[in-house]
Amino acid sequence: MRRARPGAGSTGSRGSAERALTSVAAGDAYEGRAGESAEATAEPTGDPEQGPRLWHITLSVSGAEAPLTEVRRGLEQLAHDHPFLLTSRYAVDHAEIRYWEEARDLHDAAAVALRLWGEHRQTSQLPPWEIVGLEVIDRQTYHHRIAEGFGPLPATPVGVHPF
Repeated sequence: MRRARPGAGSTGSRGSAERALTSVAAGDAYEGRAGESAEATAEPTGDPEQGPRLWHITLSVSGAEAPLTEVRRGLEQLAHDHPFLLTSRYAVDHAEIRYWEEARDLHDAAAVALRLWGEHRQTSQLPPWEIVGLEVIDRQTYHHRIAEGFGPLPATPVGVHPF
């Protein structure tokens, strides 16, 4: 039996309206955790029955040059509308957004990240750039990289900054 994500087998171009992404309900495993203590849920083991996990997202976008003031204002508006954003770096033709996402698995975290720029381009008046890079790593991998001196530097200072 062949398994595929919903819409993956559809004919048509990528990004067509036929392939609109939808959210997935958390299910009983997540709802059952509501009464547990914070200590018991602090570091998920990766067991799918454990519910959502934290994922570190780095989204890179690029396109035609735009005035720096407009890019900054758009990223600041995005950060205001969605306070989960840790840091954004920008230049006239590219930007990088880093944040933590809570999701059941890597596929869900990546799907949300890939929608972020397009869904908020109008409301935040972001440049019409395309996504050119996406990195999604779990919390344990992120902290391991930092401890080893590799990977993305900790997102400090928090906020919107030029490259």
